[in-house]
Order: sequence, then structure tokens, then C-alpha cells
Amino acid sequence: MKELVIREAEERDIDQAADLTVRMKKLNGEFDPLFKVVDDAKERAERYLRASMGSADRLVLVAAKGPKVLGVLRAEVEVRLFYQPSKEGRITDFYVLPEWRRRALGDDMLQHASERLKKMGAEMIVADFPARNEIATGFYTKRGFRPLVNTFAIEDQRDR
Repeated sequence: MKELVIREAEERDIDQAADLTVRMKKLNGEFDPLFKVVDDAKERAERYLRASMGSADRLVLVAAKGPKVLGVLRAEVEVRLFYQPSKEGRITDFYVLPEWRRRALGDDMLQHASERLKKMGAEMIVADFPARNEIATGFYTKRGFRPLVNTFAIEDQRDR
């Protein structure tokens, strides 16, 4: 039986990794209608992941068992111009197939990403996700993360 591995994404992973990214975006839309997914999300996800692969300040990891991608994580290192620590590793996208959750795969992917981001210069790790995503909130809170910023939104009121 094929061994489960966590590794940097490769071209052969793009199709499945993009599918998982879109699944995550659709899940976000279930929590909040301001995250309604666009019709061409799959194509956008493919371009987004490709642009991130091989970049000096971005990271795309997959968890795979043989040719099947079970999880995807995208992150980047950003400079915090006015604050210390001055560099953060920002997890922008993270999705594990439901049937592979609660098996420590998310923990392993987060640990692998944190180690890689620190090698890329990150002095702290943050995660971006919609405020109403209770799954992500629970996942990160259990791992010692805490809220750092708030983003408030309102839809354009002119059409109402």
C-alpha cells in the first residue's frame, strides 16, 4: 500500500489540489454568503497554485497517498512593516478531505508548513480564514493560535 507523504506540490498535483482549494472556498461560502464562489473558480485555483509553486516567498504543500491528493496547504511569508516580529508565515488556504480529518493529517501538514515557513524567514505563523468558519476556528484554537486582527464587511447598500 502506498505511503502517505507531505511534500511540495508538483505539476501533477495541480488538478486535484485546485479541486480541494475550490471545495474549501465553497465551504467558506456555506458559512458566509459574502464568500460565494465564482463560476471559473477551478481555473483560477489552478493559476493561483501554479503562480505560488516555486516562489521564494510562497509555499504549496500537498498530502498525498500515491497519486491521490488528500490535502492542500498554501502559505506565504510577508513582511510586517511596523511590527515585531517582522516576518509572518501566513497560511492562506488549507483543506483536508473530510474522510482524512481527525487522523492527525492536519496537524502533520501544519507542522510541516510551519517548519518550511520558518526556514523561509517567518518568525510567527498566522492563518487566514473566514470568521464564521467554525471548523477552522476550532482547529487553530486547539493548536494554540489566537485571534490577531478583525475584518468587518458590509455589502454595497445601494442595490437594496
